[in-house]
Amino acid sequence: MEIIKGLEALKNRYPNIVLTIGNFDGVHLGHQKILHSVIRRAQEIQGTSMAVTFEPHPMKVLAPEKILKILTPFEEKTKLIEETGINVLLCITFTKEFANMLPDDFIKDVLVTKIHVKEIIIGTHYAFGKNKKGTIDLLRRRGRKYGFGVKAIRNARLHRGIVSSSRIRSLLSRGTVHEVSTLLGRAYSIMGRVIKGKGRGASILNIPTANITTPVEIAPKEGVYAVRAGFDSHVFDGVANIGKNPTFGNAEVSYEVHLFNFSGNLLGEEIRIFFIGMLRGEQRFPDVQTLEKQIRKDIEDAKEILNKNHPKLI
Repeated sequence: MEIIKGLEALKNRYPNIVLTIGNFDGVHLGHQKILHSVIRRAQEIQGTSMAVTFEPHPMKVLAPEKILKILTPFEEKTKLIEETGINVLLCITFTKEFANMLPDDFIKDVLVTKIHVKEIIIGTHYAFGKNKKGTIDLLRRRGRKYGFGVKAIRNARLHRGIVSSSRIRSLLSRGTVHEVSTLLGRAYSIMGRVIKGKGRGASILNIPTANITTPVEIAPKEGVYAVRAGFDSHVFDGVANIGKNPTFGNAEVSYEVHLFNFSGNLLGEEIRIFFIGMLRGEQRFPDVQTLEKQIRKDIEDAKEILNKNHPKLI
């Protein structure tokens, strides 16, 4: 997949461009439905499949006070879009000036003059331009004028609801990672680096853990999870804790994972944690012995969940 960063970097003229436009945060099943439609149509007309996205996310520019938490960092989003088979990813730098572009100007100056679009495939709720005044009906009318086609695709639905990034964020806040994975079409995961921890896992609890630092903006609800961990082409089952370790009175949230049947040193390793199921919320225990007993029960519960669930990993 060719990645073009910025409209000014778009130099080539691609044949019969079929494109879609969106933020694609999470690259969930709804996004995948549209992306695959773009790919199929481009193949039918021997054209080029293109996805247009934005960096930063428009909400970060237009309403920073809302503190939108991004599901997938740009590099990860790029990788996920590439895996769908899209030919070209055009990333437009999103600024307040770009946000103020009138819908007709966006169509003429960007879609027609700059991209030379042949067909556009978007979701039924797509809106664009200043104050989101641009509609699908306007796109269709201008398509007749400039010679491009427009197709609107209904949102993907699963479990009696629309598959959306906001729904996934809501599910993560409740810790329902299994349902998040069904909406993504793959196990929900976060990437991080193993750092030196406080050493309590091995020295106090007799259960060694790897401490993770991660750049992700959003993570599942604080608690204990059955997970799989991938690093260096290996995948291990395990149990992870997200939280402040209230038994020890920590003030900051930490990410810890205990891997089954693993005894090596992970310090400095890049590791991806795949969340398979939630075991329980975070708890404060009266003493270390009670905590250790609960963690050993968590390990057995996690093994039971992991034996039954095998979602697609990245």
